[in-house]
Amino acid sequence: MALPETQQDSKALPDAWDYKGRPALRSSSGGWASGAMILGVEAVERLTTLGIAVNLVTYLTGTMHLGNATAANNVTNFLGTSFMLTLFGGFVADTFLGRYLTIGIFATVQAMGVTILTISTIIPSLRPPKCEQVGSSSCIPANSKQLMVLYIALYMTALGTGGLKSSVSGFGTDQFDDADKKEKGQMIKFFDWFFFFINVGSLGAVTVLVYIQDNLGREWGYGICACAIVIGLVVFLSGTRKYRFKKLVGSPLTQIASVIVAAWKKRHLELLSDSSLLFEIDDIFGEGNKKNKQKLPHSKEYRFLDKAAIKEDHDLESNGTNVVINKWKLATLTDVEEVKLLIRMLPTWATTIMFWTVYAQMTTFSVSQATTMDRHIGTFEIPPASLTVFFVGSILLTVIFYDRVIVPICRRFMNKPHGLTPLQRIFTGLVLSILAMIAAALTEVKRLKVAHLHGLTNDANATIPLSVFWLVPQFLLVGAGEAFTYIGQLDFFLRECPKGMKTMSTGLFLSTLALGFFFSSILVTIVHVVTGTTNPWLADNLNQGRLYDFYWLLAILSVLNLMFFLYFSRKYVYKEKRLAEMGIELEDDGPVCH
Repeated sequence: MALPETQQDSKALPDAWDYKGRPALRSSSGGWASGAMILGVEAVERLTTLGIAVNLVTYLTGTMHLGNATAANNVTNFLGTSFMLTLFGGFVADTFLGRYLTIGIFATVQAMGVTILTISTIIPSLRPPKCEQVGSSSCIPANSKQLMVLYIALYMTALGTGGLKSSVSGFGTDQFDDADKKEKGQMIKFFDWFFFFINVGSLGAVTVLVYIQDNLGREWGYGICACAIVIGLVVFLSGTRKYRFKKLVGSPLTQIASVIVAAWKKRHLELLSDSSLLFEIDDIFGEGNKKNKQKLPHSKEYRFLDKAAIKEDHDLESNGTNVVINKWKLATLTDVEEVKLLIRMLPTWATTIMFWTVYAQMTTFSVSQATTMDRHIGTFEIPPASLTVFFVGSILLTVIFYDRVIVPICRRFMNKPHGLTPLQRIFTGLVLSILAMIAAALTEVKRLKVAHLHGLTNDANATIPLSVFWLVPQFLLVGAGEAFTYIGQLDFFLRECPKGMKTMSTGLFLSTLALGFFFSSILVTIVHVVTGTTNPWLADNLNQGRLYDFYWLLAILSVLNLMFFLYFSRKYVYKEKRLAEMGIELEDDGPVCH
């Protein structure tokens, strides 16, 4: 018989504790009161990271006097490091600190990084002297001391961002009990509000913050970021007494490493012909840490890893009451099969990296293009980085269009009640990224023709009489592409990741962003070296370069990448279908986000 609602509210939760380590009461912990404070931290994180990133290329070229290629690489390396460090932050949270401490510590690190960045814009000796014509040979670039301070500030900020981003959404979901129908509904709404606050922070960054940086000064823009983080951190810490805390679950990275190590140690053993002889979850009675795992059947792919589950006498030890397993010598068959599931996902993971390489151009060369064009609406001049407002707007409009138009069409004509599959969404995003690079190349060709027509080729600071709104199509296309790719990737990794490795899903997704930014840096460096200084594609003076060729290169690489994606996606079998063919029903995990 169900308990009355008042008794349910005062009931202690079986898997959550309060800040003193006592069982958390439903009535006095968690819920929206806690979730709102966590959402505030995410909003200021997005405001700060994007507020720095979208306008960083103009600071590096205009104030620090770095070349366009060098500045672009600094931006993509900063963003790539921020996203890659989410893997490190997730490992620390799952293994050592827990999500609460991880958020608190890394938010503090981020605040310190932005504070150093703010100070570097105030102290004159931390910047090179001003010059009349940016990009000319008379400009003195930043010296090693000035760059060292800048890099310390940026990468402390990146470290804070990565650690904070890895745990915010997961700690938010910890505040709701998905075993309770009411709180499960609140958790779903939390995801909606989480996405909303991300975009609120993004819009604030590309409009208000960018305007302040360009018109009042970088010290004001970065100072506001530092204050926002501190305020967000104070609000977050003020909710300590209300939060629900979960036990550390350990990092899935450890499981992956242990399976590979165990298989390597047993590489000389013969594979067993009978898979039932492989070590499995229920072979040892009372192995509590495995009770929440879904047993997976043996598959015939990647059989080398099966050797990790071959049991030898010295793999198991007894301490008198319990059997102790050395996980670096012996893994269960389910552990092995979970690693195999991840390996099957790697081709899709790899072929989505190229999209984020295209995405990186929106915060680098597209902003550099905007600085050379007519940005006036009447008497108001649009800051170059504020063009990304079309990018953010395109994301929001595409999400609405997908939900209101595409999903109903899929339901009615394609017998797909949930709309496009994850791989179909990713495919759509990849196609849009190709169109974006074609549009970008054509726009750059037109921009250079106008510059040549008016004799402005040699003047890096000249305003070309061509409206900056010619750049809008590439921002709209990449924004729409992100709406498809981002949600498609997240859905794919959440759906296909094994139940015991759900914390890996967001980590895998965010690592594609990181690698996309890093690949952009590598590509820019190679192109800059190969094309040289006589006929450069990425000249410090864009009017003397051939940026359109770089965009054409990205379009060609994106087409090749799309062909690889189609090849692997046609062969991919979704986990649900694979298990159904084996007569196994997939467990319903409910909404999961980390």
